[in-house]
Amino acid sequence: MTTRELDDLDRHILYALQTEARQTSSSDIAASHGVSASTVRNRLQQLEADGVIRGYHADVDYETAGYQLFTLIVCTAPIPEREELAAAAAEVPGVVEVQEVMTGKANVLVQAIGIDGDDLSRIGEELDELGLQVSDEDLIRNTHRRPYTAFGDGEET
Repeated sequence: MTTRELDDLDRHILYALQTEARQTSSSDIAASHGVSASTVRNRLQQLEADGVIRGYHADVDYETAGYQLFTLIVCTAPIPEREELAAAAAEVPGVVEVQEVMTGKANVLVQAIGIDGDDLSRIGEELDELGLQVSDEDLIRNTHRRPYTAFGDGEET
């Protein structure tokens, strides 16, 4: 994995996108940083090409959408198989996000949506069949996000 040195403009772009990607244009970012919109667009393309920006995703409120069973499933995977098992878990129907954790026994965190209790059981069984040991399941009520402050100037926008 290679790293990319971010300059002030890169960090400003990332902060603006994390604050409100849908309502932020390259012209808005350019005006607030004193550069041209084409400079911002070029930087965005480079940040995407370098893998710094991996994608753009909708932040879905599953409860409002009628899916109350938004669940965090805490799993354990053997260290040598963690990455492979996490990738396989992401393919299970109903799974919306998988995180690999570098330390501790609970080293794979799976977020899933279940239509009902039987659906959640199916997801847990499929994770178990993959070789993940399910140790806990918790219903998620809310998720709170904010932009990484090191990308911004420290002021709230």
